[in-house]
Amino acid sequence: MKKNSTNPIIAIDGHSSTGKSSYAKMLAKELNWKHIDTGAMYRAVTLYGIQNFPEGKYIDNQALVSHLSDIHIDFIYNPETQNNDTLMNGENVESEIRGFKVSELVSLVAKIPEVRNFLVKQQREIGKKGGVVMDGRDIGTVVFPCADLKLFITASIDERAKRRFLDFQQQNKTISLEEIKENLKQRDYIDQNREVSPLTQSPDAILIDNSHLNKQETYQKILAITKEKFGNILP
Repeated sequence: MKKNSTNPIIAIDGHSSTGKSSYAKMLAKELNWKHIDTGAMYRAVTLYGIQNFPEGKYIDNQALVSHLSDIHIDFIYNPETQNNDTLMNGENVESEIRGFKVSELVSLVAKIPEVRNFLVKQQREIGKKGGVVMDGRDIGTVVFPCADLKLFITASIDERAKRRFLDFQQQNKTISLEEIKENLKQRDYIDQNREVSPLTQSPDAILIDNSHLNKQETYQKILAITKEKFGNILP
């Protein structure tokens, strides 16, 4: 896909719990562009597998793959949060897909080639007209390798675990910091070592390490980079 000079595509990739989805939402809102949280799409497929094809602590991958055509994912604007909620087969599953059980299994589901092909096609269709901020693990390398701006966000494992722990505390979920840290390590390993579309920084992506930056400092850095790149066409 060629670069679009009037309706660009911004690809934000990076590790789990670096805040990339939050920053993508903030940026899309400021630019009045569409935001697509591809991680939410993988989480929705994972939730569908948990609900319909449980196999002990895991998911029956073969059964899930054979029923992918039954899964319909969409997004709906939530006026209370001023963000998009995830719909799966017409049901709002935004809360359910953020739970720890989904977090435990999503990287395993996301490495299934059939699942990735299924969702990458949808992501390309959604973003093909441009004017979109899309975040995930492979947006700048696989989904939109010709994206007009690519960012890769990372942070130390300790900092990411602490942020995730605080998120769960705010949701009144009792999960230990060590459990979260081990989960993040496992997800990093699976994401970076899967055969199909592994998590990797695109050579032309701008690296942002926000280990020592707060949320507002990180966003201002992203916004400055965006304005420098697209200042002539931004609203």
